[in-house]
Amino acid sequence: MKKIFLMLALVAGVMTAGAQEVENTEAVKETVTTSPTTGDYFQGFTRPLTFNRMIPPYALEVTFNKTVHVIFPAPIRYVDLGSADLLAAKADGTENVLRVKAALRDFSRESNLSVITEDGSYYTFNVKYADEPVKLSVEMTDFLHDGEATNRPNNALDIYMQELGQESPLLVKLIMQSIYKNDRKEIKHIGSKRFGIQYTLKGVYTHNGLLYFHLQLKNSSNVPFNINYVTFKIVDKKVAKRTAIQEQVIWPLRAYNNLTLIGGSRTERMVFTLPKFTIPDDKMLIVELNEQSGGRHQSFTVENADLVRAKVINELKVK
Repeated sequence: MKKIFLMLALVAGVMTAGAQEVENTEAVKETVTTSPTTGDYFQGFTRPLTFNRMIPPYALEVTFNKTVHVIFPAPIRYVDLGSADLLAAKADGTENVLRVKAALRDFSRESNLSVITEDGSYYTFNVKYADEPVKLSVEMTDFLHDGEATNRPNNALDIYMQELGQESPLLVKLIMQSIYKNDRKEIKHIGSKRFGIQYTLKGVYTHNGLLYFHLQLKNSSNVPFNINYVTFKIVDKKVAKRTAIQEQVIWPLRAYNNLTLIGGSRTERMVFTLPKFTIPDDKMLIVELNEQSGGRHQSFTVENADLVRAKVINELKVK
């Protein structure tokens, strides 16, 4: 009999505890339902994003029957679409023109578009559908900063590129501009001259793991010089007969004033940014200039002794 009473008491206790748990659960649900959320999911250990951290987007209208073109001041490296309602791609044969249009007629939800360009600038747009967009061609050049720190809009932040390592694309651009504007002749013994064309190396500079080559091309003839390509390659100094030539091409990362035509009786300069490298004693660097549909090709060699004497860019006035 005592065992039966004990079992009944245990059952009653379990039922009471179960009822209490259900009561507590219902109370929690009621609290969650009635209490507004604060957006703080980490119990006060996080800081809210304030508006001064926000990058204000530009407004962009698109439609189904027409294409909107957005022109950027540098090649496009990345494009992200907020939804499948949008279609976007680089214009054929270009690197800095993005064409955007609606994938379907009259989509009701607003979407967004983000673009990163090669100069390290970031752009963001809020995109809406419009039957007749007012702006079908947009040029983003006017919205960019001009290099002055006090004239930087909110949509042009520095984005670091993998090929430039720890160097800001903006700083690389400013360094190349400074080298070009200063126009100093740091090297006087490296160059070539044939067929009325003088091709010289004016200076080699270095900063933060990158090399900058300042080149000059003087066309003393009356015949324009069409540039096909400029190459930097490391080759063996002496190659035995019947031995394959070993070449290592160094591809430029950036170029400033990269011209394709030098007119008659004209002198032009270019600046190329290359990754850091050194030249073994048994090799040399050849900088070649090839004329398109012509034979006035130019080239000169650079030794490792010339390369290691590269001028530190900190000594230049970057402006």
